[in-house]
Amino acid sequence: MMLIDTHCHIHEADYPLDRNEVLEAARAAGVEKIICIGTDIQSSRDAVDFANKNKGVFATIGLHPHDAKTIAGTVLVSELDAILAGTVPAKKMVPASSVLAKKIVGIGEIGLDYYYNHSPREAQIEALNVQIELALRHNLPINFHVREAFDDFWPIFNNFGGKIRGVLHSFTDNVANMEKALARGLFIGVNGIATFNKDDALTKVHQTLPLNRMLLETDAPFLAPPPFRSKTNQPAFIPKIVEFLAELRGETYEQIAIQTTKNATELFLLN
Repeated sequence: MMLIDTHCHIHEADYPLDRNEVLEAARAAGVEKIICIGTDIQSSRDAVDFANKNKGVFATIGLHPHDAKTIAGTVLVSELDAILAGTVPAKKMVPASSVLAKKIVGIGEIGLDYYYNHSPREAQIEALNVQIELALRHNLPINFHVREAFDDFWPIFNNFGGKIRGVLHSFTDNVANMEKALARGLFIGVNGIATFNKDDALTKVHQTLPLNRMLLETDAPFLAPPPFRSKTNQPAFIPKIVEFLAELRGETYEQIAIQTTKNATELFLLN
C-alpha cells in the first residue's frame, strides 16, 4: 500500500541520519515517494540536487517566512527562477530540459509566521506575494506555512483570484480556518502532531477533514509520532500517522493510504 511523505527536510545539511538508510527504511515501510522542501536558496538547491540523485524523491523550492528578511523580493525571485531554469550549479544539478523540470514539483515552504516573527511582517508579506506570483507563472502548486497569521493570509490569497493550488502544511488551527481552506481548494497537511495533540479543536479538524483533501507529511526531522517521540523523524514513520488517523476517524488504513496517495499525486503531478 503506497504512501507519500509530502513534506520533509531529510536533504538538509544538518539532518543527522544516513540518507541512504532513511530512503531504504521508507521504501520498506511503503513510503515510495518523498517531497523534500526548500526553506531558503541553498536548501532549495540541495533539495533539487538530492531529488535528482534519488528515485522517488522530489523537491520544492522557496523561502520560509522565518528567513524573509534575508533577501529582497526581486533577488529572491531571480534566484528561484535560476533554480527552475537549471542555470545555478547546485553541485551537479541536471539541466532543466531533462530530469530537473520533472523533479521540482512545487514552490514552498512559503507563508507567514506571526508566532515567532523571526522576520518583520512586512518582509514576510513581500516574500509571500512574490513567490505566489512565481508559482502561478510556472503553474506550480504551493506548500504554505501559516502560523497565527490567517487574518493577513486570507486577503493575500484572495487577491490572486482563485488561481492558487496548494496545501496548508502542518495545519494546527481550527475548523473555521480549515473550512476556509477547503472552500479555496486547498489541501491540509497532517503530520505527527495529530498523534500527540491535546487540543480538542485540532482533534476536531483531524476528525472532520474530508479525506479527499488530506495530505500526509512528516516534517522530518521534526514531530516524530509515538513510539518515536524522542527520535529523529523520518519518512518511514508515516504509517504510524495513518494508523492513528484510521482509529480516530473510523476509516481503514487502506482507505487513508489510497486516497492520500491519490491526492498527493494529483496536486504535485508526481510520476
